[in-house]
Amino acid sequence: MIQEEIQTSTQRISTLRPHPEQPELQPLLFGLFLSIYLITVLGNLLIILDVSSDSQLHTPMYFFLSNLSLVDICFTSTTVPKMLVNIQTQSKAITYAGCITQMYFFLLFAGLDVCLLTVIAYDRFVAICHPLHYTVIMNPQFCGLLVLMSWIMCILNSLLESLMMLQLSFCSDVEIPHFFCELKQVVQLACSDTFLNDMVMHIGDGLLGGGPLVGTLYSYSKILFSIHGMSSIHVKYKAFSIFVSHLLVVSLFYCTSAGVYFSSAPTHRSLSSATASVMYTVVTSMLNPFIYSLRNQDIKGALKRFFGMAAMKRPIILGLKKCP
Repeated sequence: MIQEEIQTSTQRISTLRPHPEQPELQPLLFGLFLSIYLITVLGNLLIILDVSSDSQLHTPMYFFLSNLSLVDICFTSTTVPKMLVNIQTQSKAITYAGCITQMYFFLLFAGLDVCLLTVIAYDRFVAICHPLHYTVIMNPQFCGLLVLMSWIMCILNSLLESLMMLQLSFCSDVEIPHFFCELKQVVQLACSDTFLNDMVMHIGDGLLGGGPLVGTLYSYSKILFSIHGMSSIHVKYKAFSIFVSHLLVVSLFYCTSAGVYFSSAPTHRSLSSATASVMYTVVTSMLNPFIYSLRNQDIKGALKRFFGMAAMKRPIILGLKKCP
């Protein structure tokens, strides 16, 4: 019989949830992760507003970037608010329904992150390697289709994984050595046979993890060769600057997620795994707006125009005195 409540353990993520003998760390941790969450939400919202309000950014690249910012907000919101509640209330409990729900949305938005990073890599590949055909290939209909297909694939995958979880039974006093309901760890803690779940999980990882990674690496390898063959130093610098921004985001996301994936056994409780978990689920979404805005002249110019227009719309109050 499946239990009604799943307990989350603090042994592995000691940096996130302090032990009872260290209560003085709880306000510090709460403030730290609340600040990170607010910066993530505000930074990504600013990019979405910037892209939607500036007509010069109505291009495929920034259309995908605004979608990535939206997904990053949702991705962080699946884990951090619950973690903040746990820190504040000093409760480690999550209901079974809450765990399945968190797992579903985490898989959905993690998969969308991977797919959108791959789509952005393909967009940059077409823009740099086939600039004359860029507007024809990356037309609005095709861009919308790429995003729609990403959503459909990720929704189906997360729905299948979540439904497979409902078939498992758990023993009493289940503890997840993580600060959120991570699929692989929850499956490994089940009392029933998990062969089918493991098979579906590995197939999903291959299709939505390995496939996009191969496509991303292929696009970036072609981009590097194309940049190397450019004769103009100015054009080469501009292309390389945009390429580096995407490469930083992709490298940070894949490296930290790989650290979580390969160290997600219940017996693995190292500090390095805890750090990778935090980087994967919290820090990457916060850094994305900074990486894109600080290294992108178009974004910085649009931000200046955005704040300039906001300042111009403020009412001007004249301090006039009445005549006697």
